[in-house]
Amino acid sequence: MYIGSTDSRGLTHCMWEIIDNAVDEALGGHCTRIDVVLHRDGSVEVRDNGRGIPVDVEPKSGLSGVELVMTKLHAGGKFGSGSYMASGGLHGVGASVVNALSGRLDVEVDRQGHTHAISFRRGIPGQFADAGPDADFTPGTGLREVRRVAKKVTGTRVRFWADRQIFLKEAEISRDSLLDRARQTAFLIPGLTIAVRDERVEEETPYEEEFRFEGGIGEFCTYLAPDEGICDVLRIQGSGQFTETVPVLDDEGHMTPTEVERRLEVDIALRWGTGYDTTVRSFVNIIATPKGGTHLAGFERALVRVINDQLRSSKLLKTNDDPVVKEDVLEGLTAVVTVRLPEPQFEGQTKEILGTSAASRIVSQVVGKDLRHFLTSTKRTEKQQARAVLDKVVNAAKARMAARQQRENQRRKNALENSALPAKLVDCRSEGLDRSELFIVEGDSALGTAKLARDSEFQALLPIRGKILNVQKSSVADMLKNAECAAILQVIGAGSGRTFDVDAARYGRVILMADADVDGAHIRCLLLTLVYRYMRPMLESGRVYAAVPPLHRVELTNIGKKKRGAKQRDKYIYTYSDAELHAKLLELEQKGFTWKEPVQRYKGLGEMDADQLAETTMDPRYRTLRRIRVEDAEEATRVFSLLMGNEVAPRREFLAKSAQDLDLSRIDA
Repeated sequence: MYIGSTDSRGLTHCMWEIIDNAVDEALGGHCTRIDVVLHRDGSVEVRDNGRGIPVDVEPKSGLSGVELVMTKLHAGGKFGSGSYMASGGLHGVGASVVNALSGRLDVEVDRQGHTHAISFRRGIPGQFADAGPDADFTPGTGLREVRRVAKKVTGTRVRFWADRQIFLKEAEISRDSLLDRARQTAFLIPGLTIAVRDERVEEETPYEEEFRFEGGIGEFCTYLAPDEGICDVLRIQGSGQFTETVPVLDDEGHMTPTEVERRLEVDIALRWGTGYDTTVRSFVNIIATPKGGTHLAGFERALVRVINDQLRSSKLLKTNDDPVVKEDVLEGLTAVVTVRLPEPQFEGQTKEILGTSAASRIVSQVVGKDLRHFLTSTKRTEKQQARAVLDKVVNAAKARMAARQQRENQRRKNALENSALPAKLVDCRSEGLDRSELFIVEGDSALGTAKLARDSEFQALLPIRGKILNVQKSSVADMLKNAECAAILQVIGAGSGRTFDVDAARYGRVILMADADVDGAHIRCLLLTLVYRYMRPMLESGRVYAAVPPLHRVELTNIGKKKRGAKQRDKYIYTYSDAELHAKLLELEQKGFTWKEPVQRYKGLGEMDADQLAETTMDPRYRTLRRIRVEDAEEATRVFSLLMGNEVAPRREFLAKSAQDLDLSRIDA
């Protein structure tokens, strides 16, 4: 319930529950440095130089503050006590949940001139005889003083070993996800240093990286932006009051509903760029809310309302024109939306959606006021930038309406022709979604062979001519004007973009079948860009594949003598890379087989006979398919933007940096 799962995602969540407690100290201005260490033995250690967890005995429970926080739910410093104006660990349960899910957890606190230490096994306090989670354990030992330190030295160190009786054996913390979030947190708290050390590497020297940013979310917005800006980063700040009824622990230990006055602070950085992609990150008390919530709803509502008002007043929208919608306003926008408030209401401990209703109203008011001031500014630079933003929104609206008109015209045309599918589609007979497959084939020459090689019962073919449009650098209207892109969307039949309905797709699998060379890889990349941008649910549901055609065919000449009753199929061996070919030839030579020279190397799919294409690439009994997966949507978005986007400089840098790592033998030339 609290960590979401028992795989790598849940284990990572445990780590961030501990880190968030340190970050709360930084939010309160008591901590300037956090160190995160991934030890070789699988444990995770988090150190901070904050005030340290209280070590005094709490009168009601008779437990030390450390033991209380680590073993009792809702005993954290945030729960109804006012210790933090805003915090990341919001439910007062994070540390105790991590403790309960750990085979061993050690806590050291520097406070009051001493280092205080305590250990736990699956939430039970005690003392371990040695290092590691499997050491002998004596329960019952509480907090103890282990050494003296200077009175000014304060801080907390928590190290935990996940309980492998609960977590999956393969569960581990991803360094990349840790680095991304550490960088993100450093952006959100200017002046905070977050250092990451990974000792799990095979090299002698551990991997280390440190983050510290003074520019805050304005610098974060610039970092996230995938394109060139048409306006400067606009910083919007403000606050508002609201009343909320919350349960508070009374003197008798009961939870009593009490009305309290809350203050919500808003801090937003945004800018529009020349591109078409939208990048909006939202946070509550520096905790990411990837699924948004009331604060994001208020932000978007204010944007649409204020920009519509300004377009009307500046006559860019006529009286009878339709208003612009959220999709138009968000095109090319990069924004970081942060709010801070005590005890926000979330949907679940994983804190992905903010539910505090007052946040929508307050954020909308703050954004509306500052954005209107920017759009109506009389300063020369701001006036030019505001006009560029308004023009971009109007152009986005025109492109959206043109695309809609084109779709409607296409539907009307199809209705008149009594056919909803392109003429070049070679459809299958089966209408069963589970088994049906759509092969998107490179070129008409390969189509002819594929027609003979397919099983017409459940395999459909759609040929494309050459390289399709790079949709990462194009608008929706341009994409729909492209005949190849429009045909693919039409054949799959589930819409595009936000309206895409994966359940309406006409085929259970979409298989990209391109040549096994550099051009084929480029075509496959362009097709995947189209799928990723406009049909992403197909990727998320694991229904997109890449066919793996062979690169070589080895024809054995003495197979009949070596194998009694050998079939015709045994006469041929297919390999998929030069390295595999060399290894296979060496193996055949050692076994006494001979083969026809030279070994056939396929230049493309059209060069293969129908039986060869069926046997290697299309027949489910023998073929190899590579499923295209989106494990990390954020990283996938970054890579697609880098390789296929408008910005040339980062792509050139990537190519130059990666050139030294390239195996020249892999170049198909």
